[in-house]
Amino acid sequence: MNIWWSTALALVGGLMLLWLLALAALALVLPHGNLLTEAIRLLPELLRLIPRLARDHTLPRGVRVRLWLLLGYLAMPIDLVPDFIPVLGYADDAIVIAAVLRSVVRHAGPEALARHWPGTDDGLSAIRRLAGLPATRT
Repeated sequence: MNIWWSTALALVGGLMLLWLLALAALALVLPHGNLLTEAIRLLPELLRLIPRLARDHTLPRGVRVRLWLLLGYLAMPIDLVPDFIPVLGYADDAIVIAAVLRSVVRHAGPEALARHWPGTDDGLSAIRRLAGLPATRT
């Protein structure tokens, strides 16, 4: 077999393996219950929340960097699961958003979510659950 074919097959195999590992990582951070459905429903508000949080200079720099990277991921035309696939295409975006929100809450506190949330109180309650917090403030 030609060296070029071997290299090409190894490259394609490695990329497939990386893609499968990324899908497995998404499965590990998958929100439980109907939270994924709620996250997909609230995606427009989440897309307004993320830039607001990213521009908040009171948040730690690492949190803002994570949020800007998330915005870059969401803006890329290439996703782990293509968006033209019904439901699953947007689910990967919602799962990645949920993982980043959990990190934001862990490092910046739940007050940052409440301060910048553009939607309703019911939506904020769902986002709090998505971020791993109780639905209502205590």
